[in-house]
Amino acid sequence: MPITVKLLPMSEIQRFMRAVGAIVVLLVPATAQAAEYRVGPAQPLSEIEEVPWESLEPGDRVLIHARSEPYRSKWVITRRGTADAPITITGIPDVAGTLPIIDGRDAVTRPALNFWGEERGVIKIGGANRPADVMPAHIVIENLEVRSGRQPFFFTGRSGKTAYLKNAASIFIEKGEHITLRGCRLRDSGNGLFSSPNTKNIVVEHCSIFDNGVEGSIYEHNNYTNTQGITFQFNHFGSLREGCPGNNLKDRSSGMIVRYNWIEGGNRCLDLVDGAHKDSEAYGNTYVYGNVLLKPDDHGNNQVVHYGGDSDDTDRYRKGTLHFFHNTVVSYRTATTVLFRLSTADESVECRNNVFYVSAPGRHLAILTEGGRAELFRNWIKPGWRVSHGGQGGQVRGRERLIEGDAPGFADAEDRDYRPVETAPTAGAAEPLPPTLNAEHPVEFEYIPHRGNAPRSQKKLLSLGALEPATLDPTSR
Repeated sequence: MPITVKLLPMSEIQRFMRAVGAIVVLLVPATAQAAEYRVGPAQPLSEIEEVPWESLEPGDRVLIHARSEPYRSKWVITRRGTADAPITITGIPDVAGTLPIIDGRDAVTRPALNFWGEERGVIKIGGANRPADVMPAHIVIENLEVRSGRQPFFFTGRSGKTAYLKNAASIFIEKGEHITLRGCRLRDSGNGLFSSPNTKNIVVEHCSIFDNGVEGSIYEHNNYTNTQGITFQFNHFGSLREGCPGNNLKDRSSGMIVRYNWIEGGNRCLDLVDGAHKDSEAYGNTYVYGNVLLKPDDHGNNQVVHYGGDSDDTDRYRKGTLHFFHNTVVSYRTATTVLFRLSTADESVECRNNVFYVSAPGRHLAILTEGGRAELFRNWIKPGWRVSHGGQGGQVRGRERLIEGDAPGFADAEDRDYRPVETAPTAGAAEPLPPTLNAEHPVEFEYIPHRGNAPRSQKKLLSLGALEPATLDPTSR
């Protein structure tokens, strides 16, 4: 039987093809080409002000090449990347490894930008009139030296020549989520890094934060953050500017993790106090592990860590547990040293597998100031230590679990090599962490001076403190 084929009119065929084409367009996702903006010597853009910061899209990259003169520019980022396509601002070092420098002194702002809080930072994330004020997300800033956002320096912005505020920062994050700062140097500002409460999920890694603060003021610090979910890892926190009595890492965040850092100097190495996220489930647990914490011999505060709160509203205090494990704490103070100031009886600290070393006699070291609870598990400490220098300390339990001795067996304390020798009493002496703690926060790395890291052996018992023996090849761990 012959087959009869009925041809559609041309108008019907065209309508059909248009419909099929529409379906195909709907099924095939758009793949917009991400833009790349290259700034610097022999690059398409000579100055940072030429970058269209107001129109960056997911996946866009800004590449800032090092040059002999600093870039005197400042800007705001109020755009949104995605998890798979973040907006990335990357510094390209020169052949000597020198990072591009963003200097706040006499810096200028791109005319297309208009944002409040210009005087609060050299680089700002979040908060603007132009472009539109959205919640920035998935932003990466890496390999830049950002400096000199402080008094008495000036910049030129929307109101002409303007002075920085006393508490200005190298990087000021007013609001944003999923922000990563990596490989940066933040220095010579009121605060190195500052984040406001309207921020979430920040990671700071492989950075150098040092030489910040305000002379005679206790309110500006190398780091001052108040974020819902923040992690510091593999960073070098150095001394503040001369004559600046602020803290090194001051934080008011919930969900805070400080791991595998080198933190040296400051009024306190760590000042972990009350913040804006007390209703968060993560507010009552703070995790500090794998760090080297150093107290130089100066006339500053004798406390290494403060945990709890510093406002008059004790209801906002952390009222939880500081989980403090596998840290190496070294104090060169000839006067007294105190490991922890716990603000009230509602704060506690659990100490596991740490090294607590003072160059002075053991009696110069106290666990607590005057309140709170400390639970000591296996830690190394000099004999003669005290609960409190004031005689009114809080509760300290577990002293029978301590390993006491005159020397922890550092490879070269004079050269600040705090790795244990293989015969040290701290080598391989750690206790296994509780299963839940080990599952959520396994000690997987150790800090390599400076801003580096190496895997930490998981095939045997770890050593006390932040580091493994000096004779162990890091590449084999």
